[in-house]
Amino acid sequence: MKRYVGAIDQGTTSTRFIVFDREGRAVSSAQREHEQFYRRPGWVEHDAEEIWSRTLQVIEEALSRGGVKAGDLAGVGITNQRETTVVWNRETGRPVAPAIVWQDTRVREDVSAFLRARDQDFFRERTGLPLSTYFSGLKLRWLLENVPGARAQAQAGDLLFGTIDTFLVWKLTGGLHVTDVTNASRTQLMNIESLAWDAEMLGLFEIPPAMLPAIASSSQVYGQVTARPLEGVPVAGILGDQQAALAGQACFEPGQAKNTYGTGCFLLLNTGPRAVRSRHGLLTTLAYKFGEQPAHYALEGSIAITGALVQWLRDNLGLISSSGEIETLARSVEDNGGVYFVPAFSGLYAPYWKDSARGVIAGLTRYAGKGHLARAVLEATAYQTIDVVEAMEKDSGVSLDVLRVDGGMVENDLLMQFQADLLDRPVVRPATKETTALGAAYAAGLATGVYRNLDDLRSHWAVSHTWRPSMPDSRRRELRRAWEKAVTRSFDWTD
Repeated sequence: MKRYVGAIDQGTTSTRFIVFDREGRAVSSAQREHEQFYRRPGWVEHDAEEIWSRTLQVIEEALSRGGVKAGDLAGVGITNQRETTVVWNRETGRPVAPAIVWQDTRVREDVSAFLRARDQDFFRERTGLPLSTYFSGLKLRWLLENVPGARAQAQAGDLLFGTIDTFLVWKLTGGLHVTDVTNASRTQLMNIESLAWDAEMLGLFEIPPAMLPAIASSSQVYGQVTARPLEGVPVAGILGDQQAALAGQACFEPGQAKNTYGTGCFLLLNTGPRAVRSRHGLLTTLAYKFGEQPAHYALEGSIAITGALVQWLRDNLGLISSSGEIETLARSVEDNGGVYFVPAFSGLYAPYWKDSARGVIAGLTRYAGKGHLARAVLEATAYQTIDVVEAMEKDSGVSLDVLRVDGGMVENDLLMQFQADLLDRPVVRPATKETTALGAAYAAGLATGVYRNLDDLRSHWAVSHTWRPSMPDSRRRELRRAWEKAVTRSFDWTD
């Protein structure tokens, strides 16, 4: 049996390749960032060709560092930033325009126009998602309307659409056009019940069906890599990044949940083989579908700006020189000094879904200093998370006993303790930090026989650290009231 499984983890700011052994331990890795483009207010773009180049680089570097050959890998899984939209030429493989990133809000006027004719229930019923700037469907429509000649080429069958997973599989395999159910569920073009492209949504958004990839399981052998340095290795797993983290955290039972703290924050609750429709501002999405087994669904609370707010404090204000310095600065004061930061840079996602909201710093006095601002930046992540947890518990009828956490920000002890205090329940970090990449490796390993079943995967999950709540109830209620007041100040800032 092959010794290893590889995982391509293509994120919003960087691409990684990690080699895992059968026990789920990372034995080698490499990572490279790619450029973010902000050509106009509200626009966020990537160069998909740069992402492809970075992918090949990190694969080669990780294999070299670990002394691993392609022949040592049973398979490779892919996990990716989800809603980011790429359109490329079928013959040349070249994108016709920059990729429109999930954070991009250029289609805000289209959202308003479509909602004048149909309410949100129309979209939620078919796709599990509210109509929003977040998802791929309207981004794809924008490209067809605004790139010269794109619509005619698409109708002629010359252009292909995909999220980043699809683009990478197409490049790796020399032309296989496929996605999995988790990524397809983020396009707002897939029917949440049938797991097929929804003809009514395609007609409404004027999307030629020939552009769309085949929708497959999250764990199966799709094809063989034809590109060096992974030539001959099966591509055997595809999961959107948040669903991959759910799998990496071994949340395979209904009622289990994880929260990933990255550029944004994403809390997923496994609801089993039933699609639970949200009444409290959450998303109904696919959790995973492994081989021929029934699909599992999830409720998701998506928060646009969490780790990105720390980067903003570093890059735009210069209050810190590296992201890791924020905890030291925040610990220089005892509390937030009455300062609250609502980071609605691109509007508010779950549970508010306010595209017209914008960022607000509330509660400033002459007493407030940079330490209080740093603390407010960190606390904003915890406040937004508790808003999502409460909505999730109302929708699901499940009260979370514990929250499993992962992502870069979970190394921040101050933030994690504050999160446990606000939640009034334990917050648990797993022994394996790379849960997103691990989930993709698990999917590939299941498809290639490295793992027999989900019990194999559960046996690898272990706890690294637990934060337990210690805040008095009266203080918790006081902080929550002030946060809720600050959030309302961000509403309806733009017309």
